[in-house]
Amino acid sequence: MLYGVQAPRRRDAVRNRAAIVLAACDLMTSGNAAVGMPEIARRAGVGLATLYRHFPDRYAMTAAVIAHQVEILEACVAANSQQPAAFRAMLDAVLRAQVSMRPLVHLARRLEPAVQGRYLRRIVALLAEPLRQAQEHGYVRGDLEPGDLILIFTMVEGVLEGGLDGELQTRAAADRTIDLALDGVFRTA
Repeated sequence: MLYGVQAPRRRDAVRNRAAIVLAACDLMTSGNAAVGMPEIARRAGVGLATLYRHFPDRYAMTAAVIAHQVEILEACVAANSQQPAAFRAMLDAVLRAQVSMRPLVHLARRLEPAVQGRYLRRIVALLAEPLRQAQEHGYVRGDLEPGDLILIFTMVEGVLEGGLDGELQTRAAADRTIDLALDGVFRTA
């Protein structure tokens, strides 16, 4: 850094970082309980030194994966900004990602509380306008507030961490919880 100006990253560095984040995203949806940095590097096609140059530890990696998922949600919200009925599909996708990305959720819980809160607030903020539009068009109960989305996320998390016997039972219970929550939030025709 010269005079407070950071030099732009080289193209290969940008490409390597993107490959690492995508590999980590794939592994964090694989259902494996633990995601190792060597496996992420292997899947990304980079060496461990390259991986650690970009992400000094698994928490930096976790924050990057969460940021990537938030960017995907941002793009989804932008693409559906004029479609109030799409809010149900967006909320459903966020909740199902919470179920499928268990390794990411477990690692995210180990992040600093301020970092966890920042990402959670960002997700809620992204969903606030689609929620408002869905309410205006009669798709969603009028008394639902953006902060209530955190309650829904917490309900799903409670089922996932509730200690049911077996992964299949837990997954089925989480899917049922999502269906019930969405049915309670959205109005039927």
